Amino acid sequence: MPVDHHPEFKIGSKAALFLELANPDDLGFSRIVSTSEFVDKYSILKFGNGGDWIRKSSKLARYYNIIRHPSGKGKITGVELQGFKKSQVTSEKPIPANIRKSIAAKRCVILGTSKPECDHKDGRLDDPRLSDIALVTIDDFQPLSQAANYAKRQHCVECRDTGKRFDARRLGFKVGQVRGNGDYNGTCVGCYWHDPLFFNEEISRDFSKS
Repeated sequence: MPVDHHPEFKIGSKAALFLELANPDDLGFSRIVSTSEFVDKYSILKFGNGGDWIRKSSKLARYYNIIRHPSGKGKITGVELQGFKKSQVTSEKPIPANIRKSIAAKRCVILGTSKPECDHKDGRLDDPRLSDIALVTIDDFQPLSQAANYAKRQHCVECRDTGKRFDARRLGFKVGQVRGNGDYNGTCVGCYWHDPLFFNEEISRDFSKS
């Protein structure tokens, strides 16, 4: 996300400089930025005082899931962003009638069958925005058949219990996730069950170019 979306990230601040260096995509994911890149104007990012700008209490951590990559000796050698940070867990998850009606008119994104259920893409349902009927959009949902939705719920429970995201290679895909890795680090984005259509589009990019 561009720095100007968060005006509190002042130009020249550590958070702003890291975002410039990491260049996260629209989903909040970045490459692993090696600490060896903290040179010249980015030298301010060198770790001191416990890595103040990547702490859980830092401004950057308010918006992104920050992953530290340590060496065998425990020293941090890289920093990665894995999606946008969620806030606190909430209970009610209303689905606007127009969205439910629109989803019901589609076909299951996995099985292609009609009369699907209206599924929240976010399997953990812990994004507070989902509790505000004025803020949810149709992109927060997807059509899943009863069978597919039941299967997804099982895998989401397993993810919550283990902290390990579903590995799509179990279904024959060449990768386990298309964003992030096998560990749950605060976002469902990139998991097969979060958005099967997006998952297929991502892994089909090379095929479409051939």
